[in-house]
Amino acid sequence: MTNHNTNHNGATGPAEHQPDPHGPTPVSRPVRGAHPGGPGIPDLGAAVDPIDCPEPDTPIKVRSASELADALPYILGYRPEDCVVLLGLRQRDGYGRFGGRVRLGIPARAEDWPAVARQLARSLIIGGEHRGDKSDAIVVFVCKEPTEGETGRRVRDRLQLFVQLLRTSCGDFGVPVVEALCVSDGRFWSYCCPGGCCPPEGTSMGLPGSSALAAAATYAGLQVRGSLKEFQARLRPKEGAAPEQEAALDAARLTLRPRIDDETSRPAVTTATLDLARHAMARMADRPTVPGRLDMDDQDDALLTHDEAAALIVGLQDRETRDEAAEWMEGRDAELALRLWRALARRCVGPYGDHAAAPLTLAGWAAWSTGDSLEAREALAMALAADPDYLFAWLLHTACNEGLGAEAIRECIRRGRVEREAAAEERAAAAAAAAAAAVAGGAADRESAAADHEPTGVDDEPTGADGELTGADGELTGADGDPTAADQEVTATNRELTAVEREAEAAEGIGSSRPVLPAVGATALRSARTGAALRRGNARQRAAGGARGPRPKGPSTRPGARPARSGGSRRQR
Repeated sequence: MTNHNTNHNGATGPAEHQPDPHGPTPVSRPVRGAHPGGPGIPDLGAAVDPIDCPEPDTPIKVRSASELADALPYILGYRPEDCVVLLGLRQRDGYGRFGGRVRLGIPARAEDWPAVARQLARSLIIGGEHRGDKSDAIVVFVCKEPTEGETGRRVRDRLQLFVQLLRTSCGDFGVPVVEALCVSDGRFWSYCCPGGCCPPEGTSMGLPGSSALAAAATYAGLQVRGSLKEFQARLRPKEGAAPEQEAALDAARLTLRPRIDDETSRPAVTTATLDLARHAMARMADRPTVPGRLDMDDQDDALLTHDEAAALIVGLQDRETRDEAAEWMEGRDAELALRLWRALARRCVGPYGDHAAAPLTLAGWAAWSTGDSLEAREALAMALAADPDYLFAWLLHTACNEGLGAEAIRECIRRGRVEREAAAEERAAAAAAAAAAAVAGGAADRESAAADHEPTGVDDEPTGADGELTGADGELTGADGDPTAADQEVTATNRELTAVEREAEAAEGIGSSRPVLPAVGATALRSARTGAALRRGNARQRAAGGARGPRPKGPSTRPGARPARSGGSRRQR
């Protein structure tokens, strides 16, 4: 699109170049509350949008201010409302070709206008030079609809000071403003008119899209996709179901927030959130395409319950979960993800407005990744409005504005996905190896335990920690329940061994040099003598005709029996 000539050539500020005393502004993260134009002025780094537009295959000539005003929606891709646009021109082959452009909402306070005008001029001129897009001249548009009871002419007069500040600021950077137009209430006025050529009531712009320029622009492939407010409406909360959605968000926050903060439960929340998002995208994919953007949004809203939307919104507040969700950035996945992120942004109602930063950033990334830089910038700007400190949104917004290609960021995300999957495989392999080692160690422990617990006598019984024999039910009894002769012999043996052990322990305690009976030796001796006593007792029972039945395996169930204790240094099983 080219600009051959315009009807007005007014003053544009100083004719000679006056460089900025502060030098070029480096690209850095904006600081809340700071502004290069002066103290107390809100930062505009995240709000100034450089706008790109593909060059049409067929050049479109703009020869008048009327055609220039009519061309603005095709240059931007949408109908501007309540904003100021600075459009750079590059001289080439005798024509002024459209170059870089910036857009910003018109500040409501007049005291902010000087700083805003200077930053807009800096963003277009200095920022364009950094990107290799130097402007030789500038066209200014201020688009503002009149308030109730106000006329378009009154709007023009009210904004005249702001436009003059823009003209002088651009002149301070050495680039002249060749045209400045006010567009309001379907009419336009030129601030550069020397007088007499423009009617006081302004010039009618006619019906949108009805001019020859509109036809030529449409033929060249340039489209107008509605107004900026319509873009924003697709990403702003709807108030119809706000109480129910807010209650669902309250419940989801109470349930999920502690689990996200806990390192052990966070991976499970990530998995559940992404699975729920996949199910929602699958439901959207199964529905037929509905003509009309708003109708499609209504259909997508109906596919998400309040609880599902709340779980997804809260789950996406986790950075790792959000980063994995950003991997849906290509092909059909990106289209469905964009619809889902829009729907979630519309559910961030009431006090959860700052939670919209995550779905808005993902929506901006999905839009940019699929080639829609217009919606990407608007979504990212809204994300920064919801949370000015949201780093991911700021990085994407800066990269988009600096003219970086989305492919470079996609490649970074692909590498991150590969690294994450490799780390997950390593963790799985380590867990499998640990499980195999645990199984092998358990088998070895069982074999060792079996070897340690082999009986030393033919009819051996475990002994207690106090050296007394314990049978299946804690003691040996005869047929009538009285102690047998074998019991008495075993008891005598235990007393003898206990005395030996005590003597050995006493000798060891006073440092005697005589041989001391080790504990393991005493245990072996007791086991041998006890086994012999049991065999003699069984022989006497068989001779008396009282066969001893098989000992039950397991703990005794006799009332009052002593429960079996787990192993000590002396207990054998």
